[in-house]
Amino acid sequence: METKDIYGRLEQQFPGKVADFKGDVQEPCCKVDAQAIVEVCRFLRDDPGLKFEVLSDLTGLDWPKEEKIQVVYHLYSYAQKHQMVLKVDLPRDNPKVATTEGVWKVANWFEREVYDLFGVIFEGHSDLRRIMLPEDWVGHPLRKDYVEQEEYDGISTQRAPLVEKLLR
Repeated sequence: METKDIYGRLEQQFPGKVADFKGDVQEPCCKVDAQAIVEVCRFLRDDPGLKFEVLSDLTGLDWPKEEKIQVVYHLYSYAQKHQMVLKVDLPRDNPKVATTEGVWKVANWFEREVYDLFGVIFEGHSDLRRIMLPEDWVGHPLRKDYVEQEEYDGISTQRAPLVEKLLR
């Protein structure tokens, strides 16, 4: 099935909740309304003609000028041999979206990483806590306005520039 056909099925199934299809790129994508992400994902997984049984990646992007955080879902179907990317825009000051771990179990780990590094709250998540940084770490390091603490737990976070390390 062509990606434009997949998008057409989504438009038909979820009128007004999917938009901005880009099919002439390496990974075809579209935007999904945040309130519809779980039902869109479940439809893409369960529809016999689509069968997106794999969430191969879930990540975030910080767009401070647009005042948004974007959550990006990379889907793949081994059965149908096609792929699709879904993008959900969230307000940067309060980024919240429903968890998709009920659709794909691997979302549990991906969502924890996005929570840890971007501060996105995945509502309904079974174990939303930091996965890479200590629980008492301040801030979310992949946000563009992130300022690293000068020290953590009495240990300096300052590092010599890479060039200095290479010249030693």
